[in-house]
Amino acid sequence: MAKRDYYEVLGVSKGASKDEIKSAYRKLAKQYHPDINHEPDAPKKFEEVQEAYDILYDDTKRQQYDQFGHAAFEQGGAGGPGGGNPFGGGFGGAGFGDVDLGDIFSSFFGGGRTRAKESSGPRRGRDTLTHVSISFMEAINGTHISLPVDYDEPCEHCHGTGAENSNDVTTCPHCGGRGYTVHMQRTLFGTMQTEGPCEHCGGTGKVVRSHCKTCGGSGYHRVHKNLDVNIPAGINNGQQVRIKGKGERGTRGGENGDLYIEVRIKKDNKFTRDGNDIHVELELSFVDCALGQTIDVDTVYETVEVTIPAGTQPGALLKLKGKGIKDLRTGKPGDQFLHIKVVTPTNLNHTEKELLRQFQKEQESKGGKWWKKGKK
Repeated sequence: MAKRDYYEVLGVSKGASKDEIKSAYRKLAKQYHPDINHEPDAPKKFEEVQEAYDILYDDTKRQQYDQFGHAAFEQGGAGGPGGGNPFGGGFGGAGFGDVDLGDIFSSFFGGGRTRAKESSGPRRGRDTLTHVSISFMEAINGTHISLPVDYDEPCEHCHGTGAENSNDVTTCPHCGGRGYTVHMQRTLFGTMQTEGPCEHCGGTGKVVRSHCKTCGGSGYHRVHKNLDVNIPAGINNGQQVRIKGKGERGTRGGENGDLYIEVRIKKDNKFTRDGNDIHVELELSFVDCALGQTIDVDTVYETVEVTIPAGTQPGALLKLKGKGIKDLRTGKPGDQFLHIKVVTPTNLNHTEKELLRQFQKEQESKGGKWWKKGKK
């Protein structure tokens, strides 16, 4: 089956910005993540979304895709997600004999040095996603939670450099700090100049003479911590809280990604939320609806007095303006709606039944059945 267009997969236009691509990816990744979506085709869709994001969010790969389409990443080449060869396995690695045609084509299209420099620079770590569950009222009023997380933290001694002392980090003498080296190759097209990551410094442009004794030269420690996370008042189901720097570790000195905490809110037995509005079913007696009554009603923040108008009908909707949830950003409250449900009495005694019969006779004496007035 032919692959779908990556822009179509993410639902963005070909002129979409990186922010638009990232926003579309997060929405779809949340929708199809196998931990959330248990439909049989969810893992395949999630993989398709991830692949499209890996290509389109990377400026170099996106340029290659716009120029060559899926052909630039076919046959398992390194040009796919996480790779760097724009012509896939057909021209990658050894290529034709001992000729690396991937490097040759890259030189033709001006990509050689750009790719080498990009690969040697710092790369930010990926963002990660986790979920927490809180009660309905915790979401309304805000809360603090203790969240256990594992992540890589820069070594306190070397500050992520991996060196015992700052003067132990020197410029790589083999590449002059560029992170790449230039080689001359004899090819079918004559002698060609190619570039590749420096083998001595791994493309970083730096070498460490004496490794940090605290972290062994890695520059990081794997830590387990309980983070104090503030869940803001008014947060809605599915919204996220970002914790900066607690995602996956960056590479080549790049910063950590961020941790996104998606909030899941448990249902409440009394209140139902719709945006910032609250809906409540209010049970009333026939007498209260007929005669009218002033009663106490609970809202999400307080108890208020509500006047039930005389003659209120079953299914009527009363609005308590401004008694809904305060908006997470603006603080402006929604409304609370009371759905009137009339409760019919059961197990009436003799006196109660007689009173109701008298009431019915009185109404019928006024001309017809009172409950059918206004009906045709």
